Amino acid sequence: MRSKPLLPLLLAAGLAGGLLANHDAAARLRYVTDADAPRALAAAGPVDVRWDDPANFAEIRYSSNRIESRRGDWVEQLARHVRDYAAPRLPAGERLEVTLTDVDLAGDYEPWRGPQFLDTRFLRDIYPPRISLQFTRTDANGTVIAQGERKLRDPGYLIGTSLVSNDPLKYEERMLERWLARELPAPARSVSTR
Repeated sequence: MRSKPLLPLLLAAGLAGGLLANHDAAARLRYVTDADAPRALAAAGPVDVRWDDPANFAEIRYSSNRIESRRGDWVEQLARHVRDYAAPRLPAGERLEVTLTDVDLAGDYEPWRGPQFLDTRFLRDIYPPRISLQFTRTDANGTVIAQGERKLRDPGYLIGTSLVSNDPLKYEERMLERWLARELPAPARSVSTR
C-alpha cells in the first residue's frame, strides 16, 4: 500500500484552517450601532456628510425587529448617496455639510406574521420613509449661503413607482435626490445663439 506524502496534507490543512479563520471574521455581522462603526464619511470633495448615533434613529428605536434594523451599513450608504448626488450640483468653490439626525426606512417588520417573516420588511403606505437632517451650504469664502433643518417624508413612495431595482434603499435615495434638487438646482445650461 502506498502512503500519501505528509507535506501536501499539512499544507492543505493549514490553508483550510486559515480560510476558515478569515471566513469567520468576515462572517461577523456588522451593525450600524457598533462602537467602531463610522459616524461620518471620509473627507472627499466639497460635500461632507456625517450622522448622529443610529441607535437613536426611529428606524431602530421603534422597529419591530431591532436586530434586522441595525444590520448592515445602510446609514453610510445613504450618506454616500447624498455626497455623490450633491457634489456635481455644487458650483465651484461651494461646500455642503449635511448631518443625518434621524432615519426611518421605508417599510417595517411585522412579527405577528410568524417566524418565517421575522426578517422580512413589508412595504405599506403606513410605513413611509422619513429622514431628518441639518445642512449648511457655504460659498468659496466660507460665507453661509443657506442652512437649516429639513424633515423629509414621502407618504406616496409606493404610488406610481417605476423603480425596478434591487437596491433596498431606493425609496430613501429618491427622497434625498428630490430634496437636493430643490436645495441645489442644476446650473442653467448655456444656450447657443447662432
